[in-house]
Amino acid sequence: MPALILAALLAAAPDESGSPGPAAAAERPNVLLILSDDQAWDDYGFMGSPLAHTPHLDRLAGQSLTFPRGYVPTSLCRPSLASILTGQYPHQHGITGNDPAVPRNVERLPTHRNRTPAYLDLRRSMNDTLDDAPKLSALLRDAGYRTLQTGKWWEGDPKDHGFTAAMTHGDLTRGGRHGDVGLQITRDGQPTPGLGPLPAFMQHAENEGQPWFVWYAPFLPHTPHDPPARLLTKYQPAVEAGDLTPSEAKYFANVERFDEAVGAVLAEVDRRDAADPDGPGTLVVYVCDNGWITLPGRSAYAARSKRSPHEGGVRTPIMLRRTGVIEPARNDTPVSSIDLARTILHHCDVPVPEAMGGVNLLDDAALADRGPVFGEIFEHDQPFPAPAADGLMYRWVVDGNWKLILPYQPHYTAARGGVPPVELFDLSADPHETKNLASANPAEVARLTALLDAWWDPTQK
Repeated sequence: MPALILAALLAAAPDESGSPGPAAAAERPNVLLILSDDQAWDDYGFMGSPLAHTPHLDRLAGQSLTFPRGYVPTSLCRPSLASILTGQYPHQHGITGNDPAVPRNVERLPTHRNRTPAYLDLRRSMNDTLDDAPKLSALLRDAGYRTLQTGKWWEGDPKDHGFTAAMTHGDLTRGGRHGDVGLQITRDGQPTPGLGPLPAFMQHAENEGQPWFVWYAPFLPHTPHDPPARLLTKYQPAVEAGDLTPSEAKYFANVERFDEAVGAVLAEVDRRDAADPDGPGTLVVYVCDNGWITLPGRSAYAARSKRSPHEGGVRTPIMLRRTGVIEPARNDTPVSSIDLARTILHHCDVPVPEAMGGVNLLDDAALADRGPVFGEIFEHDQPFPAPAADGLMYRWVVDGNWKLILPYQPHYTAARGGVPPVELFDLSADPHETKNLASANPAEVARLTALLDAWWDPTQK
């Protein structure tokens, strides 16, 4: 049976001008995009973790078309989220790092604390980078959706990027950087996860007869790993048994805290869909922005996780659920978060701009021809304004079970320890990348390098 069972729910087609027909908005599904923040690809019950307690995510996986071999193109929050929003790679949309690097003529304060006027002007310029990029939120808004931003957000005022409502204000003079007050969603001090403005927003959209889109990006399980005591105590036996360090226990408790938030928002969505059984329902999409491995002694990320090209940094499960429309299944095709904007727009019967990449994951033929998954890793502080290659450290590709990690040689100097080795892994036999096969497989390295260069050659201006 095909993954997508399309019925009359999506029958309204665009007219000759490309605009949606008059009945299209009412027949389109609502969209809930769930984004976790800094969570390892295998720290889920349904991915085989014996330590992660994720019953709500496990249930969602069982109800979804689930891709356990999903990837994000880069393992850093801001550029990863920008790629989900635009359907473009960082070198295309221009956001390659979290913060603009501090210029030599500006006071040398850390980027996250720098409030000097010259640096804030630079940050504002970087916030404008996505102005001309295609954006999922704006395209849905223009098709008749009400759109809400909550949680993690880097690009200034969300209303400048297609959201009709937002928790985040994005005002740099009031502490705007990566979500400001929007980060209070699920971190609002309540004993159980709060839904903030979501119920009222959904109700208002329904009263107006408009579908809604929610960007639900709780700042979890991201540091600070400060779970409530009621959750942390559940992991103390594992600490006492030596299976977890105290810092790892805090991380896993925060994973469960995020899972509770997912349970809360899904309960709200499911309640509303059940109350309108003849309505179009809700498309639920799940992805994590990047991976995480906790250092044993403190709540910080280890090598080969966040900011790295390894599986611990770039791999994430991806899930798509629409009850009665998308058939639940597990598909081991490697896919990318680059695919999500196109998939959502296709499913909502909204025209997809040519500038958006990826494939429609709900199109069986397109999925079968998905091809390699590509990615790129840049410096945390982005040289800005500058060509993307100025901050490039690695390119990587997954083609079937092979994965190549290729350092960008111009980036590395003797002061940086020289050029790291080229790495090649057989992910079917070695999913945690413990054995580098590059030296024994020069032909495979050459083949995958050619794929990378055909995708993006940073030496070509």
